[in-house]
Amino acid sequence: MKFLLVALNAKYIHSNPAIHSLRAYAVAQEEGAAEEIELAEYTINQPVLDILADIYVRKPDVAAFSCYIWNREEMRTLTLMLAKVMPKVPIWLGGPEVSYDAEAVLEKWPYLSGVMAGEGEETFYRLFCFYRGRAKECLGDIAGLVFRDPDTGKIIATKRREAVDISGLPFFYGDLSAFQNRIVYYESGRGCPFCCSYCLSSLDRQVRLRDRELVKKELQFFLDEKVAQVKFIDRTFNWNHAHAQEIWKYIGEHDNGVTNFHFEIAADLLLEEELTLLSKMRPGAVQLEIGVQSANPDTLREIRRATDMEKLRSNIGYIRAGQNIHVHLDLIAGLPCEDLGSFGQSFDWVYALGPQQLQLGFLKVLKGSPMERAAKDYGIVYADCPPYEVLSTRWLSYGDLIVLKRVEKMVELYYNSCQFSHILPVLESRFAGPFAMFRALADYYGENGYFTDQPSRVWRYQVLLEFAIKTDGEREALYRELLVYDLYLRENAKSRPAFARGRTAWKERIGDFYKKEEAERRYLPGYKEYQARQLRHMTHVEIFAWPVQKPAAEVLRAFAREPFAQPKRAVLFDYSVRDPLTANARTVEIEL
Repeated sequence: MKFLLVALNAKYIHSNPAIHSLRAYAVAQEEGAAEEIELAEYTINQPVLDILADIYVRKPDVAAFSCYIWNREEMRTLTLMLAKVMPKVPIWLGGPEVSYDAEAVLEKWPYLSGVMAGEGEETFYRLFCFYRGRAKECLGDIAGLVFRDPDTGKIIATKRREAVDISGLPFFYGDLSAFQNRIVYYESGRGCPFCCSYCLSSLDRQVRLRDRELVKKELQFFLDEKVAQVKFIDRTFNWNHAHAQEIWKYIGEHDNGVTNFHFEIAADLLLEEELTLLSKMRPGAVQLEIGVQSANPDTLREIRRATDMEKLRSNIGYIRAGQNIHVHLDLIAGLPCEDLGSFGQSFDWVYALGPQQLQLGFLKVLKGSPMERAAKDYGIVYADCPPYEVLSTRWLSYGDLIVLKRVEKMVELYYNSCQFSHILPVLESRFAGPFAMFRALADYYGENGYFTDQPSRVWRYQVLLEFAIKTDGEREALYRELLVYDLYLRENAKSRPAFARGRTAWKERIGDFYKKEEAERRYLPGYKEYQARQLRHMTHVEIFAWPVQKPAAEVLRAFAREPFAQPKRAVLFDYSVRDPLTANARTVEIEL
């Protein structure tokens, strides 16, 4: 007997911990299960007929599919075709996208055998035993199922499955071959103590933590294997301070210099001891995702999110000052009581915190969530198909959401890329705030038809220069220098950009610098085996009129003093040493 567990991931770099956990649990319970349970992971970008063919040649006796909002439509297409080419194979679904309306799913998808609702490890094991023919119980005796009676066609829901002890779940990462070049997800806790109305985690208030000694043993496995990134999928990792502190302390003490650990936290809950632990981490060892969602107190109250905003601001400021933690902040557009003006204020508030990433997301009205029940009261109109994204609210029209979608695109291209970190703060000074700047940039894209293009990086620089000149032509020379600095900060470009000034007058002196550096190794001590010609190829020297590598306020003061300054500052870009948070090259002002 072969039971096939199928995942359809959003991208190749993702993995699906759910199907691995189901298989590992069954194998731990039943001798011989390893040979009878097979895993198959695909992506939503693969042709569905190719996936269907691969499943078909595996010849499963039963197939179960892991469903989420990002794959539901593709999963429906796939399972419908599978039912046609393998009509005798029972097809089951599981996952959050089908757990909260399982009866409706079975009504709409008549070819399905059933749904595993809720936590799946024990439920899947019982289902596996049933199909294996060794179970004494029938389907109706297995908790956590919603299924179609094969004789009558009637839809039957069994009793709810009790929450599992997650310390009893096996560790399924013993063999990392299936996770090469993929993000490794890890779970040290299930459930969430909070009740945010837009989130399905608010429905599971039974928070359970994995034994910390077990967690440390498993984290050490990742450290020993030098896994690139381990992403904790705990909801609000730091709600239990003892748990968070012990794990962060262990990571800090056993750092391997390679592995990055990602946590989703509530920043306002951080204690002084936790901030101290984080401040001692190797730069790049930890990244924190923090869901701010809104800075509007009325909005936060409506979505049942109690946040101490001043504590959040203070704690993020402390973390950012340490310059060793990658900070990712989230906003959600389309929440109650948030109109375009209010959202702009929330955006500016979060932007001022200076995160490496600012994700501008849009409300998803998830099935089973409190927000779904309250949507009509808030005038929230949303798409009927996944991901059930907001289309309008009492406070935001669809036109407003189009504006925000375009702003989101600009934030992704120009802020989250970390490729324009010096020009943006200077350009922002010409606007009422960062939201106004990104909105104006989005309007410029729209007016010129640029949203239809897939721009290269250099093209994005050129467009930003055009926009900056249109905004403030008097600073054109400064904007050009800032763009040149940002470009070379990230890339040793072989083709000189069109917006850069010529270096002919400095060519001989730059050559002399590298000859001198070959002899003295004053600025590039890590290149001892290389000669001047090689040094020139591997690094870059650029000449500037203003101190563009300095903070925006200092740059603007220098420009105000000498708006027609001539190039005189030489900056060396060393690409062998990069900032672990931004990937920017090491820079140093040099003498020519």
